[in-house]
Amino acid sequence: MLRSLLALCLILTAGVYFSQQVSAAEQQPNILWIIAEDMGPELGCYGTPEVKTPTLDRLAEQGMQFQNAFTVTPVCSTSRSSFMTGMYAMSIDAHNHRSHRDGTNPLPEGVRVITDWLRPAGYTTANIRNLTKDRKLAKFYKGTGKTDWNFTYPEGKQPFDLKDWDELKQHQPFYAQINFSETHRGGAWNSAHEYLDYQVDPEKVQIPPYYPDHPVTRAVWAQYLNTVMAVDKKVAFILDLLKRDQLDKNTIVVFMADHGRAMPRGKQWPYDSGLHIPLIIYWPEGNSDLPAPAQYHRGEKSDQLISSIDLSATTLALAGIEKPSRMQGQVFLGSQTEKPRSYLFGGRDRGDETVFHIRTVRDKQFRYLRNKYPERPFLQINRYKETQYPIIGLLRDLHAKGELSGPPAVLMAETRPREELYDIRNDPWEINNLAENPAYAETKQRLSAALDHWMEEIDDKGRTPEDPAIPEFWDERAIRVYSKNLKERPKDWFKSAPGLGPYKLKEKADK
Repeated sequence: MLRSLLALCLILTAGVYFSQQVSAAEQQPNILWIIAEDMGPELGCYGTPEVKTPTLDRLAEQGMQFQNAFTVTPVCSTSRSSFMTGMYAMSIDAHNHRSHRDGTNPLPEGVRVITDWLRPAGYTTANIRNLTKDRKLAKFYKGTGKTDWNFTYPEGKQPFDLKDWDELKQHQPFYAQINFSETHRGGAWNSAHEYLDYQVDPEKVQIPPYYPDHPVTRAVWAQYLNTVMAVDKKVAFILDLLKRDQLDKNTIVVFMADHGRAMPRGKQWPYDSGLHIPLIIYWPEGNSDLPAPAQYHRGEKSDQLISSIDLSATTLALAGIEKPSRMQGQVFLGSQTEKPRSYLFGGRDRGDETVFHIRTVRDKQFRYLRNKYPERPFLQINRYKETQYPIIGLLRDLHAKGELSGPPAVLMAETRPREELYDIRNDPWEINNLAENPAYAETKQRLSAALDHWMEEIDDKGRTPEDPAIPEFWDERAIRVYSKNLKERPKDWFKSAPGLGPYKLKEKADK
């Protein structure tokens, strides 16, 4: 009898403990990162004309929109290496695009990807590829499952637990991310307009002044905005799934991009055009068990300077995890909130076969850049871009004809300035270099000193050049992959390139 009573007490005690654990787990919010690949803040809520993004505009109205969010680097592998660890890519030797893919670069001691900080706290992690079992819908409504890091993940382990949306509900709390490729050059970009009821009018778009105002430029920009609208449509699908699965009341939704837009002087260039991203954070409404954190103001447009690595630190904080001691990202929401940044830092190094070394710092008004190799041209050869970017073909064609002038001609210059300084507030396209203007000498010196301090503080690995054999390998690979296309294509290929979507100037270009 006594044994029976003791057993019953143990069962009841275990039941109460289990109930408490379940209750505690239910208080932990689910966290969903929606990541657009290669997309700047070209949304209606950020003031972009002609684009129609009702879902993300509404999410911004109901959530919190960040006007000054920037990635560390302007290309996927280096940027993702940063925000998935909360560390500057330059500090963990992950700063060269497509580097360390041979398994020889583990993360430093005390550095992990975000999922490996979340799992010990009870989170299931997911990198969603499959959104629906409907085969017809699944052709469009899907994720890429992209990781693309420049470091070695521990052999025999996986950074994510799940890949199917339908598994999330049974595995709460969860951290999930889903990556959309429409805004990345390639097949999804080329066909994005086919999924839209409305297509952008090229005559109504606003193009940067460093491009020639030409039908090709307008066509490419219009198709880019079509890809943005396709992403908006996919976000709507995701939000409907959250409601269907009754996850909308306890899931924090983060919309962001992995870096800026895939355009000349955008992707792989550490100007605002390559680093500035949209950032919208939606905190669930109508859940008294999940009150909004400190510093979160629904419906506000914040001008606080946010680095993408700050999102990593903040995500952990919102999950109730103390920021790891080595993490360089800063918490900007909740009880662990840190002092707002005065500066944002970034840069770029080798991208495929193209070797640059650029470092940059930005405050709310000015951007300063330092170029290690000013003797190299803006459009130093990158064969991938030469095949994928019609505007580059247009620039080269007009330059050869002597028809370029003003800011577009600068892109064809054989050399670049050693230093650049732009007043973003008055020159948002960054075309008026103030670095040699005596009136801005003090500003340049202040930003230059801040950049020096940062590079020293993080022990910037980019100060040491790569072994020359590495860029030689990528150069040989690029020649092997792209040379045939470059030699055999028509001279005016850029008028009928797939990247123009439905706006091709002619079906068959002249050879």
